Amino acid sequence: MAGEDNKARGGKPWRQATQLVHAGTLRSQFGETSEAIFLNSGYVYDTAEQAEARFKGDEEGFVYSRYANPTVAMFEARMCAMEEAEAARGTASGMAAVAASLLCHLNAGDHVVSARALFGSCRYVVEDLLPRFGIATTLIDGRDIAAWEAAVRPNTRAFFFETPTNPVLELVDIEAVSKVAKKAGASVVVDNVFATPLLQRPMKLGADIVVYSATKHIDGQGRCLGGVVLGSKEFIEEKLHNYLKHTGPSLSPFNAWVLLKGLETLPLRVERHCSSAASLADFLSQRREIERVYYPGRADHPQAALAKRQMDGGGPLIAFEIKGDKGAAFRFMNALNIIRISNNLGDAKSLVTHPATTTHQRLTPEERAKLGIFDNSVRLSVGLEDPEDLATDLTQALTAAK
Repeated sequence: MAGEDNKARGGKPWRQATQLVHAGTLRSQFGETSEAIFLNSGYVYDTAEQAEARFKGDEEGFVYSRYANPTVAMFEARMCAMEEAEAARGTASGMAAVAASLLCHLNAGDHVVSARALFGSCRYVVEDLLPRFGIATTLIDGRDIAAWEAAVRPNTRAFFFETPTNPVLELVDIEAVSKVAKKAGASVVVDNVFATPLLQRPMKLGADIVVYSATKHIDGQGRCLGGVVLGSKEFIEEKLHNYLKHTGPSLSPFNAWVLLKGLETLPLRVERHCSSAASLADFLSQRREIERVYYPGRADHPQAALAKRQMDGGGPLIAFEIKGDKGAAFRFMNALNIIRISNNLGDAKSLVTHPATTTHQRLTPEERAKLGIFDNSVRLSVGLEDPEDLATDLTQALTAAK
């Protein structure tokens, strides 16, 4: 198979939109236009000597699709090109990527500092799973740089956070936290799913490892699960690769192909998501039925200056509080016609969820309150529909919620 260079014939690097269509493409002898799906588990060798060389790492080539696969390799290469990362590995889901990014290099006796504002499953990994293997964890307010500094111990090996956070869109200062981590000798792992790789580049701000649930905006149409971990070649090949190889959370070739197709249209979709989200955030802020709106692109966001500094846009999600209680929030959600109720996000379809009873239901009311999640809190993932139709749908649902 032949691979394409990530440069034009004149030697200039391709720009991002071009990378997302062409980078990492491997073509077989048939010269296919669209990337091929290699739905195979194993590979054959010309000789026993070649098999030995492949297993020893003396010869490049595929061995088993649990380790690597041509279609998955194309997805990994394209993500690397977009992020300007040295290496990447695809995983079966976003949570497989999060767990692998931590477990592959931590040992019993190590310590992790994490922002407390996390997606429910991420918080489970940090708060419940890691301690079962002797890895101590400390949860802090990720917005407070002094809290990161105070939490460092001699055995601190990793900082972990998402920004913007799920669901109320708090921000963590990636550059400032990364400086604290470097002084402590700890790796910085950033879950960048809400910002998407187009709006925020954590590695350029000092992060060591970036993880995505590719299920979200990278696929963009709710079709499949997938994840990816990006980092230095040393980390990916010496730490992560063996972990994935032996524990098996492999990204399927078919899902990798779907994600490759998603990457081709990612800039167009994210631009529409964000422009619609910005207009709807302004619309919601003017409604009497709304108590508060959280959107990083608005001047009234508590961390608007940070959002402007480290993000290229306000993002595709909005969080807001409806005046009233859980009943009002449920009446609002049940009255929606276009916007559908789902705990997923990043879809072409606009989706709404009630975090207190879904993604963060395992937390106590007191814990949720610390995170700004209340019974009247709603998270909206803005889709690709006409924003005026979405505003009309929100209007009639808000009226019904009274």
